[in-house]
Amino acid sequence: MDNDIVTVLYVLSTALAYCLPTFIALGRGHPNCVAILIVNLSLGWTVIGWAGALAWSLTRRHRERES
Repeated sequence: MDNDIVTVLYVLSTALAYCLPTFIALGRGHPNCVAILIVNLSLGWTVIGWAGALAWSLTRRHRERES
């Protein structure tokens, strides 16, 4: 019974860590959050793809210029 709880917690924490770049992009209102989601889902299993999606989600949003 205890092993099942540990396994469920491990799977949930791993899934949360895997989707972290997407959650950050959504939380920050990133204009490319759909593209970040696609990169995260398709290349996130590689360390480079996940790190790239994370770095992209942390980039500063560009402000629209006032005219």
